Amino acid sequence: MTNVYSFDGILVFGLLFICTCAYFKKVPRLNSWLLSEKKGVWGVFYKAAIIGTRLHIAVAISCLIMAFYVVFLK
Repeated sequence: MTNVYSFDGILVFGLLFICTCAYFKKVPRLNSWLLSEKKGVWGVFYKAAIIGTRLHIAVAISCLIMAFYVVFLK
């Protein structure tokens, strides 16, 4: 189990947040509801979705490395 208050826990949370927001961007109903704002607090979801779609290869490789770390090394 990864603790949220450790550095690797923050990395896991960030990667999962970016991947979830990128998935929400592909779902039309969630895209219009959650990702319509580009500024403010709701803009964080939009920005994470943009990071997830533009850097999808880097995010996928980071998720695989973090999964290997959490499962086998931790």
